[in-house]
Amino acid sequence: MAKREVYDEYEAASRLRVSVAAWRWAAGSGLVLAADAGERLWSRAVVEAADPEAVRAALRGPVGAGVAADRLTEALGGPLPRCQPRVTAAAVGHLVRAGLLVYLGGDVEFPDVHPDQVAVLGCRWDLPALLDRHVPLGPDQAAVRLGVRRTEFDVLVERGYVSPVGSVEIDFKGQGGVTTVALYTAEEVALLPVVWPSLDWRVVRTVEAGRRSPLASLDPGGYRLLLAGVARIARVGRAAVVQWRRRHDDFPAPVGGTGVHPEFDRAAVLAWLLAHGKIEVPTRTPTAALLMARPGGGTRTVRLDDPLLTLAEDASGEDRLSGWSTDDDADTLAALTGAASGGTLRRLTVPGSAVWAVSGGVRVVDRVRTGAGGLYVALAWPAGLRGAASTQPTGGVIRHALPYSVPGEACVCRRQECGGLVPVGWCVEHGDAAGPAVACAARCWRGRLVRAARPWRCRAHCRHDR
Repeated sequence: MAKREVYDEYEAASRLRVSVAAWRWAAGSGLVLAADAGERLWSRAVVEAADPEAVRAALRGPVGAGVAADRLTEALGGPLPRCQPRVTAAAVGHLVRAGLLVYLGGDVEFPDVHPDQVAVLGCRWDLPALLDRHVPLGPDQAAVRLGVRRTEFDVLVERGYVSPVGSVEIDFKGQGGVTTVALYTAEEVALLPVVWPSLDWRVVRTVEAGRRSPLASLDPGGYRLLLAGVARIARVGRAAVVQWRRRHDDFPAPVGGTGVHPEFDRAAVLAWLLAHGKIEVPTRTPTAALLMARPGGGTRTVRLDDPLLTLAEDASGEDRLSGWSTDDDADTLAALTGAASGGTLRRLTVPGSAVWAVSGGVRVVDRVRTGAGGLYVALAWPAGLRGAASTQPTGGVIRHALPYSVPGEACVCRRQECGGLVPVGWCVEHGDAAGPAVACAARCWRGRLVRAARPWRCRAHCRHDR
């Protein structure tokens, strides 16, 4: 009987006396040569050259799609970042079809995969972007990805702001039988705040349960854009868009309008802006880190997602910080700021802002459970207590202060109107390591001397710190 010259994956596994999953993993991971006799077909020379023991040992598992989905969800972070839905077993099927995971068997919609490959995928910094690019979302998942209630997302679909790209049939068995569920591109959903900057997305995302949707009176979305509309999306001036049209031959051609005010297809413009790096899909939520002082000593770090920091213009006003929190962090903030004098913030790190510290008076002023299920927390403190954070790991406030000893004639430290000193390293009396004895009895406010009844920690933008 003549030997077989071409083998499919089942015949190759049988020839080596290994499982089909083991052969699939060996082929997908490069342990054996790629199919050389056609699609998923190997020549006899390739099969016979494979080491059965190596093929058998390379397979660990496999694990089911549900287990893989849980591990990828854990890789996204704990607790799960804001505006990031859990990875589902169906998502694992999409990742296999995208070539990011090797199919090892089971249901093609919910496949078995290799646990080591799942771990490697979970370590990739661009995992959120990969999920957005390859995994479509149902309406409930899309609402989570956008950070809104299902009600708001349904309005956006109805008004034409986002359109389905496909559908899937789900059998709910005893709860209504087979139902067709629309699917949406995660990238298109995530881009909605970028594409429609005129909408107040913070208001849309923080509406409470049972309240009327702020999008109820929303006008239908337009499918065409003027040059000014393109500029608003890219956050540039209209002149910049005019230059893009001149310099790039692949800029979308107008589909209407006039020579002076051309109109462009919205989808084509968005695709061009993404391809040329003019806009990005938001995949990670900005996070503020708060290093809070404990009453008995020590510190505790908490986080606020998608933070909004509003600084008062006058020392008599209040600064305010709001953002999304977990229940545990919100309870911690309430405990650390519940005293009559409020809490002390050793270090506040917010993207796009200076590193602040607050010597006291920090309190929780709002804690709302929104209709989308998130917990929105707001903090406030007297603006007069705000200062620049120390560079020390434990935080603290940079402040003007009186030195331990009265400065003599030889002192070359910078003397301030408030009576404090900014020590320099070559001063023989104080140097730059001299510590303060007591805080100043006066405070600086944008260069003006203002008498204070309490010790003052100087603002970062005060000219004395420059």
